[in-house]
Amino acid sequence: MAAVALAPATEAPEEILPGLSALIAAELTPKVVDIDLKGEYPGAFLKQLGTLGGLASLTPPELGGSGRGLAHAIRIIEEASKQCVSTGFLLWAEYALQWYLVNSSNRALAAAMLPKMARGEVLGGTAQSNSMKSCAGIEETRLKAQRVEGGYLVNGALPWVSNIGPEHYFHMGATLPGTPGLLIGLIHGSMPGLTLTQNARFIGMEGTNTFACRFRDVFLGDEQVICHPGEFDAFRDRTKSAFILLQMGMGLGLVDACVAMMKHADKTHGHVNRFLDVQADALEAELDAARTATYALAKQIERDGCAPYVKATLQLRLAGSELSLKAANAAMLHLGAKGYLSNHAAQRRLREAYFIAIVTPAIKHLRKELHEFDAPCALSQPEREVA
Repeated sequence: MAAVALAPATEAPEEILPGLSALIAAELTPKVVDIDLKGEYPGAFLKQLGTLGGLASLTPPELGGSGRGLAHAIRIIEEASKQCVSTGFLLWAEYALQWYLVNSSNRALAAAMLPKMARGEVLGGTAQSNSMKSCAGIEETRLKAQRVEGGYLVNGALPWVSNIGPEHYFHMGATLPGTPGLLIGLIHGSMPGLTLTQNARFIGMEGTNTFACRFRDVFLGDEQVICHPGEFDAFRDRTKSAFILLQMGMGLGLVDACVAMMKHADKTHGHVNRFLDVQADALEAELDAARTATYALAKQIERDGCAPYVKATLQLRLAGSELSLKAANAAMLHLGAKGYLSNHAAQRRLREAYFIAIVTPAIKHLRKELHEFDAPCALSQPEREVA
């Protein structure tokens, strides 16, 4: 990965956000195994982080945020992910939820919701995986909407949406018959006609409050619309790059943790670990290059907007997935049998790395988009009943 002429982020957690290191040490680090193995949801950590201002980076001050920007949000996700990628993923979901509202033409909705979200008073996520894959021609849009007086009726099902629940918010995308573009709306977990079901158990990321969502004539009022279909192309141009780049915080944090594990293991087993293909110093150099590229691109997006940097973001996000897999595999080999224990971080990092590689946009998705980068976005998919 080519480095960009910008020093990697070197701030201590307290320089990023006062109180961050103490909060991570008290409310996250001791609970990582329970989050992973017992599916404990770190809601208290998220709310306390919101109180500190750790969810406010993307929201401008006039809407209740700190306005410290994309790079600051990625740094917070990275710090959490050094301990727990499940929690880093939840932070990404929180920022993704706010990012769509920040860029919505529905300023009344943004003004009503963003201050609460930036302070962590309400939590939530994003149900945009299907929307992103439908835009890339990977699958059809699972949610269908019908225009009615005062809003839309939404029907369909989404298999897995994270960081949601009966008291959470999330935004979704739906198509209208014969209408190009996507309808994007803000949904509350208690809305009539919406059923949330936890119907699967995963090998990792169990503490992420992941539900299947069934929509049966869910009424989305115009006041809850983030983006009407006719606005979608411009909305996507305003949001896509930052939405994806935020995920780099998960990979950077994971790779950092893997380097630390490898260095620690080498204190006692360096005499044999030196025969492994990937060594800590070389991996750390790749991490530094990835950090440099990530924070440079964040500054460019903040300066120029998302639209000019979609391809660069896809390329970097792909490199981040590949580096995460490489780092987690190397850490596991350096730790040996010790890393194979059920409560050891090494095997958890391997499972987390696979998540980074398959969460939307997955490696295969990223490669497809890069391959077809100059092709038009396939918004319309064949109509068929969604089970």
